[in-house]
Amino acid sequence: MHTKYIFVTGGVTSSLGKGIVCASLGRLLESRGLRVTIQKLDPYINVDPGTMNPYEHGEVYVTEDGAETDLDLGHYERFLGRPMSQANNVTTGRIYLDVITKERAGAYLGKTVQVVPHVIDEIKQRMLKLGDTGRYDVVITEIGGTVGDIESQPYLEAIRQLRYEIGVRNALDVHLTLVPYLDAAGELKTKPTQHSVKTLLSYGLQPDVLVCRSERPLEEDLRKKIALFCNVEPRAVIAARDAESIYEVPLLLAEEGLDDIVFERLGMPFGDDAPAVSDTPGMQEWIDFLKTLKNTEGAVRIALVGKYVEHQDAYKSITESFILAGAANGVHVDLQYVLSDDITEDNVEELLGDVAGIVIAPGFGDRGIDGKLTSVRYVRENDIPFLGICLGMQCAVVEFARHVCGWEGAHSTEFDPDTAYPVIDIMEEQKRIVHKGGTMRLGAYECRITEGSRVARIYETLEVSERHRHRYEVNNVLRYKLLEHGMRFTGVNPGRDLVEIIELPEHRWFVGVQFHPEYKSTVARPHPLFQSFVGACVELAREKKDLMESPRPSRRQKVVQLASAKM
Repeated sequence: MHTKYIFVTGGVTSSLGKGIVCASLGRLLESRGLRVTIQKLDPYINVDPGTMNPYEHGEVYVTEDGAETDLDLGHYERFLGRPMSQANNVTTGRIYLDVITKERAGAYLGKTVQVVPHVIDEIKQRMLKLGDTGRYDVVITEIGGTVGDIESQPYLEAIRQLRYEIGVRNALDVHLTLVPYLDAAGELKTKPTQHSVKTLLSYGLQPDVLVCRSERPLEEDLRKKIALFCNVEPRAVIAARDAESIYEVPLLLAEEGLDDIVFERLGMPFGDDAPAVSDTPGMQEWIDFLKTLKNTEGAVRIALVGKYVEHQDAYKSITESFILAGAANGVHVDLQYVLSDDITEDNVEELLGDVAGIVIAPGFGDRGIDGKLTSVRYVRENDIPFLGICLGMQCAVVEFARHVCGWEGAHSTEFDPDTAYPVIDIMEEQKRIVHKGGTMRLGAYECRITEGSRVARIYETLEVSERHRHRYEVNNVLRYKLLEHGMRFTGVNPGRDLVEIIELPEHRWFVGVQFHPEYKSTVARPHPLFQSFVGACVELAREKKDLMESPRPSRRQKVVQLASAKM
């Protein structure tokens, strides 16, 4: 089977959910037996999002091979359960960097280097790279931004050329657009969609399928109108209603027949021609997951303490990991976002006194550090379940050094280079690094777990691999002094003897990890650390009774009609 390419563009406005549409379509196609991967092409000039503030771009998602990528890759992995790589996220900055590097090396044989053909050819090569491996039947490519943006034009031209080069039977254009409802007129308006398609046509691209975001149902006459003025079949006008949970979207799109029309237009073989491929999606496991997600026994409050909580996407993978871990425990996790800047010794009880567990989020910089340290001390002294991730783990070590070991002024050299007790210090190889982009300890590294420890019971194995994104580590010079006072280092990198996991064994549930477990949590396999942590929070909530609540949907999302699949 020739690899098929699906290009997903967006129109009218940003933030319509191209990433969720791509992930959902990928899930549907994979459930038919196809091998699917998804890539994101971002039009910004940054080489990658690694140096961007979370308020600018949301979470930075790290892949197994150490690429700092767009948060949409997190959705791709959670939906598909398949790891992404550097090749799955490309930016305009990366494209131009590679073109200029080739030019300096003399690769263009003295030619004048131009957008056409050189930049476009580089984009096309990236679009085809995953398919050329032979590992995938379908490559879905999400084009960031909105049709009409100046920075997106090279990508649209690359798609136009590719459709003819690989054959129209091997390429499909899905265009996501908006059909807004105007209260004053009392009706849905199709004009924005018509203009978006007209703009796409001006670049030489005719969409094969329109996915129309709308708050209200698209009636048949409205679909026919959109189809007539946008040159598509009425059945190729797919309604994408707002959903209570992003995990319902695959079923909603399946009801609309999106995967059927994609299957048909691309001429996908099945049956005798491809015994492993089915002409219908097998989504029973997904439906079973949704049943569990929707039919919880109660709600448990957990506080997420961080410095970027005012941006809903800054901790996206952590948020989704709690949704998945909550479902695995039969509860809804009511995640309370607490700005670490606001926490003091005087108000910590008021801000954190009604939660059954606390997670200290990762981050960089000294803003909000005192609030995080105060939070750690509060949970340690009150025996509340605690999970520290990356900087959160480092804060746990600093707090323990100050208030258990009695080391006044103990700190990380990231925030106090002159501290007398540098319990957290920069890694030796990081001291020689000048450039910031892509130079941290990134990607998957091995962790050897201590037999008999809490995390050994959680993982049910003594060898794991987890993803990292940091420059600072527990200082091995002071590590054994911390051990004398009761802190246990139950996970260590075997090659470098770097601390990966800390525990307080006398505590109800107190674990800090240098890595990012949220990057490996998927629908099919919620991360065991999150599952165990939520389980401990549920246990405490049931003990105290007043911390366990009736199940309820997230306050951040509207409650709308669910998919009609049997749930």
